[in-house]
Amino acid sequence: MAAELLFNREVCVQARGQGCEDRRLNVRVNVELLSISSPVHKKDLAVRLTDDADPFFLYNLVISEEDFQSLKSQQGLLVDFSAFPQKFIDLLQQCIQEQNKDIPRFLLQLVSSASVLDHTPVSLNVVETNPFKHLTHLSLKFLPGNDAEIKKFLASCLKCLKEDKMILEEKLRKTEEDSTRQLSYTQQSLSEKSRELDKLKNEWTSYTAALTSKHTQELTAEKERALQAQTQYQQQHEQQKKELESLHQRSIQQLQNRLSELEVINKDLTERRYKGDSAVRELKAKLSGIEDECQRAKQEVVSLRRENTTLDAECHEKEKLINQLQTRVAVLEQEIKDKDQLVIRTKEVLDATQEQKVILEENTEKKRSHIEKLETTIKSLSAELLKANEIIKKLQGDLKTLMSKLKLKNTVTIQQEKLLAEKEERLQKEQRELQETGQSLRMKEEEVCKLQEQLETTIQKLEESKQLLKTNENVITWLNKQLNEVQMVKKMETPSSTQGGVRTALSPHSMLDRPSFPSSGISHPISPFYAFQKFAEPARNKNTSPHCPVPKIQFNSQVSKIDQHSDVQAVTAATGHPANKENGDNLGLESKYFKKKEDSIPLRGLSQNTLNSEYLKPYLPKVQPSPPAAVTTASAYFPG
Repeated sequence: MAAELLFNREVCVQARGQGCEDRRLNVRVNVELLSISSPVHKKDLAVRLTDDADPFFLYNLVISEEDFQSLKSQQGLLVDFSAFPQKFIDLLQQCIQEQNKDIPRFLLQLVSSASVLDHTPVSLNVVETNPFKHLTHLSLKFLPGNDAEIKKFLASCLKCLKEDKMILEEKLRKTEEDSTRQLSYTQQSLSEKSRELDKLKNEWTSYTAALTSKHTQELTAEKERALQAQTQYQQQHEQQKKELESLHQRSIQQLQNRLSELEVINKDLTERRYKGDSAVRELKAKLSGIEDECQRAKQEVVSLRRENTTLDAECHEKEKLINQLQTRVAVLEQEIKDKDQLVIRTKEVLDATQEQKVILEENTEKKRSHIEKLETTIKSLSAELLKANEIIKKLQGDLKTLMSKLKLKNTVTIQQEKLLAEKEERLQKEQRELQETGQSLRMKEEEVCKLQEQLETTIQKLEESKQLLKTNENVITWLNKQLNEVQMVKKMETPSSTQGGVRTALSPHSMLDRPSFPSSGISHPISPFYAFQKFAEPARNKNTSPHCPVPKIQFNSQVSKIDQHSDVQAVTAATGHPANKENGDNLGLESKYFKKKEDSIPLRGLSQNTLNSEYLKPYLPKVQPSPPAAVTTASAYFPG
């Protein structure tokens, strides 16, 4: 026996018992399709109701094909046994979808004959609620499970739980093994990373030390450049300030002129708008009057059309009467012709009778009386014919008058339609003019809004430019103060530096001292060239010893490589250091930072830009070289 699981979910069920209130239960519905093939191949549908909270809650139902036929006939089902399980599952799905609503459309009801759901057969009803009544789509009767079935069910549950437990234990064991492996791997990687971190820290400390020394040198150079740039920027700023002021004045004048023009345009537009509003009101009043006239004209047209239809009907009736009278006249004329023929015959008969007077004297009197009668009838007929002719003439006159009236009415209606068409065209023209005036007004309003926005933006730009000018003036004043303080400090320190001579300007490491100016707020050291130019003049006049580390600057037209080499040897022998601590020692930096630059004249870390800067020209000693091509030997003393 093979079992195929079709449905296994918890469903909210409304439990009903005899003499007790309704309550809601969460019941697990298990639908399986059992295929039995031992004696005969057949399929049964097994439905089981259980409660996860109550292990003794068990209701079973097994439906075979024979049972389904009786169920189908009892409840009027329209599906076969093969399609019944899916339809039942669909009903359960609909109940699950509707169970969270306040008023569900589909309900599952568990109805029991006893007061408590305990060892009594129950029926599971699938109920659809509508505004009129409760419709039960399906009602299945379940039997409570006996002890053996409950034991079997509990055993299956226990077996499933044990299998789940085994699977979970296996998963836990695998996860523990994986976690231990990962932990060992992470610990190894952590130790390796810590070693790498230590190495990196050591490298970083050496690199930072090298960088700090390099950056201090670059800082001094950059500060000198900044001083030079400051003077340039100050001049540029003054020029820009003047240009900006002139530009702002022009723009303000233009904006004021534009503002006055816009105000005039705005006044014109407002006047036009008021005129347009008054014209629109007048046109609306005219429109209302024209609409009333139009409605009246339409009503008149309707009434005239009705009269026209009645007149047409009367005309048709009169035409019918005329046709009848014409036919009658034709009949009477035919009768007169017949009578004329009769008269002719009678005359012939009279001629014959005159010949036979003798024979027919007796008959003449009779014939005369007969002729008199006929004459009286003819006279009466002629009088009637005359009356008929008069009536026809009157009818023709009436017809002419009616036709003239109809023509008049048609002309009047045509004129009224023309007037209506002209009025409608006028209305359309006025509506178009109204639309055009409204569009022009909108365009003007948009232009006014754009101009206002432009005004606001220009005002904002003016305020921003004013703020920029204020900040620039503050910066300029601050820079002027700084420059004045620097110059005062220089003036104060010039006599002390000249009295001390060369020895006061030398550091213990055979380097030039770099004076700082704490009073001016400049804490960074001034360029060594500033100190060098203080004692360059007395150093030239005095005969310095070979042990003095002052650089010699010679201006000669031709300097040989041997002299440069000898100068380098003399400087190294005098100082007693194989390499200068500032320029010679690499301090962990690469050799590319200390390569000799051909176009540079460095003085103890001084870059070419600082020496060639225009800002230091007034402070440099005025030396006139003998030849025009000056070559300095200072670059040989200090590697680039």
